[in-house]
Amino acid sequence: MTARQGKDQAERLKDKILLATLPHVAFDGWSMASLRAGAAEAGLGPEDLLHAFPDGARDAVAHFSDWADRQALKNLSAAGVSGLKTHEKVALGVRARLESMAPWREAARKATAWLATPRRARLAGRLLYRTCDRIWRAAGDVSTDFNFYTKRGLLSGVVLATTLYWLEDKSEGSAASWAFLDRRIATVLKLGGRIGKVRAAADRLDPGPMLRRMRKPA
Repeated sequence: MTARQGKDQAERLKDKILLATLPHVAFDGWSMASLRAGAAEAGLGPEDLLHAFPDGARDAVAHFSDWADRQALKNLSAAGVSGLKTHEKVALGVRARLESMAPWREAARKATAWLATPRRARLAGRLLYRTCDRIWRAAGDVSTDFNFYTKRGLLSGVVLATTLYWLEDKSEGSAASWAFLDRRIATVLKLGGRIGKVRAAADRLDPGPMLRRMRKPA
């Protein structure tokens, strides 16, 4: 078995346990009780659960985020977005991620609350960054400079705000959430443009000549 095959096999095991666990999370939260019930329902034993999620709920929540990311990218790829503008692809990626979690909204709500505690801030930040990086790359972003971090930072705010809005949204088909997402993306576009202008102006300010004049003896 190649390393890739081993990774794919491990991913399938995690997905199988996760999807069987999600219905239990609504009642027992992200706990070992939920994970054990999910593993049993999936026809797997305690050793399989330990292999898939050695750190228990922490690993399971992280994998739920990874699973939602992968579903979003899969749906984005299948949607035929080549004719869309980059910001439209980004918005579609955020929406596709939330739609993938819609059948398990309560599990998503509990995962968000679980990650919101101070001692899990580092994990929450890492997962949010990974989501934003994947969406930007799927949208065709190839930046490697200052814009790379600016784009991911701005999108982090959009993903977090839209997720919180979506979790409480009672509108039909989550229409209010998608309108909210569009407004947030529009705001980010304006802010991103302003940041780009400031950055460009800063790049034009070369301090070299001034510093050289200051070094000359009087």
